[in-house]
Amino acid sequence: MRVLMFGWEFPPHISGGLGTACYGLTRGMASIPDLDVKFVVPKAFGDEDKSKVEDIIGANNISINGKRLRVSHMSKQLDYIEVESMLVPYVDPQDFWKLTSLKVGETFRFLQTNSEGKFHFTGKYGTTLLEEIRNYAIIANIIAQENDFDVIHAHDWLTYPAGIAAKEATGKPLVVHVHATDFDRSGGSVNPVVYDIERRGMHAADKVITVSNLTRNIVIEKYGVPAEKVITVYNAVDPLKKEYTGFGPKTIDEKIITFLGRITMQKGPEYFIEAANKVLQKMENVRFVMAGSGDMMEKMIRRAASLKIMDRFHFTGFLRGQDVYQMLSMSDLYVMPSVSEPFGISPLEAMQSNVPVLISYQSGVSEILKYAIKTDFWDIDAMADAMYAVLNYPSLQQLFAKYGKEEVDSLKWENSAVKIKSIYDSVVCR
Repeated sequence: MRVLMFGWEFPPHISGGLGTACYGLTRGMASIPDLDVKFVVPKAFGDEDKSKVEDIIGANNISINGKRLRVSHMSKQLDYIEVESMLVPYVDPQDFWKLTSLKVGETFRFLQTNSEGKFHFTGKYGTTLLEEIRNYAIIANIIAQENDFDVIHAHDWLTYPAGIAAKEATGKPLVVHVHATDFDRSGGSVNPVVYDIERRGMHAADKVITVSNLTRNIVIEKYGVPAEKVITVYNAVDPLKKEYTGFGPKTIDEKIITFLGRITMQKGPEYFIEAANKVLQKMENVRFVMAGSGDMMEKMIRRAASLKIMDRFHFTGFLRGQDVYQMLSMSDLYVMPSVSEPFGISPLEAMQSNVPVLISYQSGVSEILKYAIKTDFWDIDAMADAMYAVLNYPSLQQLFAKYGKEEVDSLKWENSAVKIKSIYDSVVCR
């Protein structure tokens, strides 16, 4: 079976859990005989890990010159015609962009390409994001026509339009993978444009995969997707690399509690700080680390300063790769107090490193973990009590560290891949 998979990022160019999950899943699929994956990203940098993927295609390398789109729900095909004589004033020759026009009936839309008829993609999450999503969908329609495959798999809302475009070009079944919804990211104040893209993708899909039952319920209740169409497949974690181990014993005689993730409302950083303040009122030999970046970072620094605990607080900025595991090797407890977490891979990485974890009930990963301490994200008293207990009762810390590692080592991407393969089979064999 051949899979045309659309993602937005792929290691080493990742900014969070989405790229990590896509990488783990494709590695898991590589263990299934006769299952080949072509992975499409907006921008291919050329240094992506292709060891477990048949091919990585960058939309930035595909020209639209002379190409014809196939859109099944419209009565006519759409031609992209390069405008040879278009003049653009006040543009340096090296930065000159040719314009192409898309004709639909008597209306025109203008699309900006370079001299080779290729779109410029950053592959990031900047001010041109919606434009890049649209252009990605145009390229997806072309890629689908030029490649042989059996099923389309689109990861998260950024790629849903691309998945729909590929389906319209070929009529092949579409599976969309919901790693998060805008209800998670926004705390309920959804962006109507994002919500519309998410809803269209879910309803166009033949099957919808969610990373937890928490997310499945949101998809059913908030997006009106039939329950029988939505299937939960939990994430997993890659085996710990050798270079991420053996950092040696901690060199400071103090306890360390770590928050590691995006410093945004979704992750609940303010609850971490409030609980930390309560712990510091009971004990002094503890330090708190907030590792990550995000739109709430400055606010969290100000809050820690106002509580007069900055001398016990450390803000490291965004960490990746070996730095993550070095931080975990120094930690006595990892805390993820997420307000709404579709899954949450970082607690699994902490458990791999023999670090006990404290997570919120409002995280999808709490559905499958037995050896994790759990509280409600808003219950800072319970959170502070759990922190204090782990730091002051070594047997408790050792119990969760030992059995937590055994538990997480059994969570393999190969198992997730097998479940997804069965979903492919259900839509391909109709």
